[in-house]
Amino acid sequence: MKISSTTQINAPKEKVWDIITNIEKAAEHISGIKSVEVLEKPDSGVIGLKWEVLRVMFGKEAEETMWITEAEENSHYQTRAESHGAIYISKLSIKEENGVSHLTMSFDGQAQTTGAKIMSALMGWMFKKGTIKAVEQDLADIKAKAEEA
Repeated sequence: MKISSTTQINAPKEKVWDIITNIEKAAEHISGIKSVEVLEKPDSGVIGLKWEVLRVMFGKEAEETMWITEAEENSHYQTRAESHGAIYISKLSIKEENGVSHLTMSFDGQAQTTGAKIMSALMGWMFKKGTIKAVEQDLADIKAKAEEA
């Protein structure tokens, strides 16, 4: 399952980057995130940053361990999570044009085990709908934080 959504933010890309890479404070401005605990912090940059996130998905709390696998400052970063027989790759990308940032969040979930593949076939449409809603809400929350005075 692959999804992607973009929002326009009236703020420079550096401000948006500072918000999206401040993982420790994500629960303060992303409504779907309840808490974040950083597990590993790199000496510099964000590649290798690893954390546990508790968020609400489908009306229930879910905890996942995520880590940043690639990044380019003020441009993009990609995370990976492995859970419930699947690999989840998320990417946040920023492009700026005339002082307006375009923030894109993409998500790709790939079932790896037989059980996960069966669940994906039976309930994938429902998971996709809920994931799109969560991604769009996360983007709206980031936009609101970046556009604060």
